[in-house]
Amino acid sequence: MHIVHSESSCGWGGQEIRVLEETTGMLARGHRVTLLCPRAARIHEEAARRGVPAIALPLARKSLAGLRAMRAWLAHAGCDVLNSHSSTDSWLAALALLGTNPRPALVRTRHISAAIPDNIATRWLYQSATRRIVTTGERLREQLIRDNRFRPESIVSVPTGIDFERFAPADRAQAKARLGLDPAEACIGIVATLRSWKGHRYLVEAFAGLKEMNSRLLIVGNGPGWDNLKQQVARLGLGERVLMPGDQADVAPWLQALDVFALPSYANEGVPQALMQAMAAGVPVVSTPVGSIDELVRHEETGLMVPPQDANALRAAIERLLDEPALRGRLAQAARAWVRGRYSRERMLDGMEAIFRSVTA
Repeated sequence: MHIVHSESSCGWGGQEIRVLEETTGMLARGHRVTLLCPRAARIHEEAARRGVPAIALPLARKSLAGLRAMRAWLAHAGCDVLNSHSSTDSWLAALALLGTNPRPALVRTRHISAAIPDNIATRWLYQSATRRIVTTGERLREQLIRDNRFRPESIVSVPTGIDFERFAPADRAQAKARLGLDPAEACIGIVATLRSWKGHRYLVEAFAGLKEMNSRLLIVGNGPGWDNLKQQVARLGLGERVLMPGDQADVAPWLQALDVFALPSYANEGVPQALMQAMAAGVPVVSTPVGSIDELVRHEETGLMVPPQDANALRAAIERLLDEPALRGRLAQAARAWVRGRYSRERMLDGMEAIFRSVTA
């Protein structure tokens, strides 16, 4: 098949990483794959680095220029399926395909749990223009059925898969030493784009109140919340105990160095990749019941759950894990088994390939 992905986002996070994981995986399976995205988007640069053919189109916002560019490109592309990923490119794709013959099948992937408007136009986009909706978690699928009354048979959940060879347990003391960290320090960390709804500020607040003073907080990632977090860290006098190394090309070594991984999101989540990666790497996790996170973290079984936006509960959960090595070991072992059985990269590719074949049949 010729599979075309469109992505209007100029940001960088789990959504864009999944798009590239899918495209590289489908290329390896012998499909022809093309990515349509804005030239200024980081995904355009990353696609080139990974050997994914990328076409720069003006898709960053809804505009007549973007619509014309996409329609002109599609008219000569000969693609079988067009998989859109953000709101802007989904609208441009749906409108660009009107009246085309032959018409590629449009598949819309929903990566986050943000609410979708319940109106006639949106219903046309999702239920008429789109051949299939893909969600990255079952809770997101249930949300669309419950809140938007979309047809259940039109929506399929295909969680993001990860590479278990890359994200595997390692000697924690050695991992810390390789990063220049003190092996004797307890390391609590988060790997996520610095967006408000990821809940970094609650993690910083929780860390400030830890009774374990021989500890360090690692905030791996970059994003619009950087300045606010730096100010919060300084205000709480945590500058010597909080490390913010920014974006990392390979986050696996940082995860392997952690004693506890925390993701205190309070909105918009699908099935977070970093959470899966931490679990695969044998790190005990604390998170919140937001989006499809509860498909990964089962309280007291594969991790600990706390209420969103509750720094005290988050602190208590982190302290419990630091104080109870047996609990850390049990949860980490169960979490690793859970993700290995359900969230492999090959399983994701199998699911998407089956959808693409069904909509083009």
